[in-house]
Amino acid sequence: MICSRVAYRGVAALVATAFVLPAGSAVAGPGPEAELVPGVAPKSWVIDTPDQILPPTVYTPGGREDAVEPRQAVEGAYDLVEYVPLGDAVMRVACSKRAGPYQRQVERWLKLKVDGKQSAADCRAIRAFQLKHKIKPAIGFAGPVTWATMQLVGARKNPNAAKKCPVRSYRVACVDLSRQLTWVQKGKKVVYGPVPMRSGRAGYRTRTGWHKVYWKHKNHVSTLYHQPMPYSQFFSGGQAFHAVYGSIFTTVGSMGCVNLRLGDARKLWKVLKKGDRVYVWGRRPGT
Repeated sequence: MICSRVAYRGVAALVATAFVLPAGSAVAGPGPEAELVPGVAPKSWVIDTPDQILPPTVYTPGGREDAVEPRQAVEGAYDLVEYVPLGDAVMRVACSKRAGPYQRQVERWLKLKVDGKQSAADCRAIRAFQLKHKIKPAIGFAGPVTWATMQLVGARKNPNAAKKCPVRSYRVACVDLSRQLTWVQKGKKVVYGPVPMRSGRAGYRTRTGWHKVYWKHKNHVSTLYHQPMPYSQFFSGGQAFHAVYGSIFTTVGSMGCVNLRLGDARKLWKVLKKGDRVYVWGRRPGT
């Protein structure tokens, strides 16, 4: 079990966790040396979260333990904070002149000219989307948070339009690593989600294929770092759905678990039962 917890203390503190595009990345962007940092992160924002690497010790929680509800997240914990170039963050530019790592994808989604180059018109359109969806800073930079939000908006009506999650007569928790989305369907009916999530980083990928929820622990705590993993639902060894108390839109993934916002994890807790099936496919961008 490995984790780290780093609270945001200013732009300079985030340089060590800056987003560097992986070698051979297909996304157009500022290049392999570009540093992206959270533009307007609150002091309580958590950059990384505890996860369970080894399978937990399974036991049956008592009624008194189950009656305790995990604490609420602090205000601003789940704000949509975009990763922007360090220079743009320091200068607090009104409209970025730089092409973001998801420039082409965002241009295509907004039905703009797809050339991978930032223009004044691109910036205005991207900024309008960011303002509508409360993404900060709204400077028109096509970063990972903006693209993730577009993925969620586009999937709301029919997350399984591509039919990549198998349709069964029973509940299936669908985990789409490529779009970083999860939902639950029974037959063709979506009974939960879709919601955004964060899966495993390079070297700790969330395991693909069929799994089964084998243990539910509402107030699980990582035994090594003593940090909460509320509403944990384990489905593959030490990998579980669970809430985190900070942004799930960080450019670095989890240690294998499927991280959710607290409210989403609480709802999923009520939907899934022990023995329910989980299907994972795709690949997290950057891994």
